Amino acid sequence: MARTYGEGCPIALSLDILGERWALLVVRELRLGPRRYRDLQEALPGITPAVLSRRLKELEETGVLRRRQLPPPASAQVYELTTWGAELEPVFQALARWGVRSPVVPLTGEISADSAMLGLRTFFNADDRDHQPWTATYEVWLDREPYRLNVDNGRLVEVARGPSPDRPADVVVHTTKNTWQAVLGRKQTLSEATAAGLLEVTGDFDTLQLLIDAPTRIPTSGRHTPEG
Repeated sequence: MARTYGEGCPIALSLDILGERWALLVVRELRLGPRRYRDLQEALPGITPAVLSRRLKELEETGVLRRRQLPPPASAQVYELTTWGAELEPVFQALARWGVRSPVVPLTGEISADSAMLGLRTFFNADDRDHQPWTATYEVWLDREPYRLNVDNGRLVEVARGPSPDRPADVVVHTTKNTWQAVLGRKQTLSEATAAGLLEVTGDFDTLQLLIDAPTRIPTSGRHTPEG
């Protein structure tokens, strides 16, 4: 840690570890699975290579993340959260729910593909529905990035980066991050996006609509669907 508050308070210690600029956003981009250095650069276009390298080094030294070498044929070095680092999940969800209700500062700017999927997970509501719970698997491609989702009896039990490993998903979606955000944010209906050729669905359309309708809608001060 380059700087410290020098207090015995655990909140101060947490800020010693995560309070530097970009640190929490680096962690955010690892919540759905490992990332290569260049993947993090693409997901966080505002960060410089020097700052990204420094944050990764600091977060590794403090035990939040670790480096790992993928086996052949990939043989790439990736960064992933440790078990302790992954325990930040409820902190991120609380920050998202708190930030989206800001009464003064508008929610503007671009978000990453991971953030779009994390927002769905954070605001997914298993109880506030008129229809019966359902079970289905989904594979959602946002531009070039695949994500898999698993809903079991109306509850979202898995959101992860990468295609479905075991069997074909019940519903496969190909779209862009911006279109996905527009549909989730109710700025465009699923039918409109499909008819315009902006979103392609393989599988049952109604089952995808159930997923789209699941997140709780929270009034925001900006133009984006809440991210998680």
